[in-house]
Amino acid sequence: MSEYTMNSKQFYKALEDGKLIGSHCSKCGSFNIPQRQICPKCYWDKSEIVDFSGNGKLVAFTVISVPPVMMAEAGYDAKNPYCSGIVELVEGPRISAQILDVEVKNPENIKIGTPLKMTTITRGSEEKKAVYLAFKPY
Repeated sequence: MSEYTMNSKQFYKALEDGKLIGSHCSKCGSFNIPQRQICPKCYWDKSEIVDFSGNGKLVAFTVISVPPVMMAEAGYDAKNPYCSGIVELVEGPRISAQILDVEVKNPENIKIGTPLKMTTITRGSEEKKAVYLAFKPY
């Protein structure tokens, strides 16, 4: 049994612990990320927490040079763009995250299907420190 609960804050707690969690529906077998008590596919209310491997592949991406405020505060702008992508985990579900260690200044070199592994990014000062999900090629 997992040490995490279905509470949405637990997804971020797991990231702080270096883990990627979601849920598995015991009725239809679907996996969801982040975790959900009620399965969005069959509406069964007895899903369980699962640890994902953190491995997947890139299925879509965009390079962002006009960032939202939070990313601008992290140092991204037109001269320092970043990549955001959709990752399909080996377990099946897809999730959006920042993609690290890719050639954002040459997006033609970023390839759909690239194998990725989970990592995290910590941003903010001590009192406002937060951990975010990211992926990088391996």
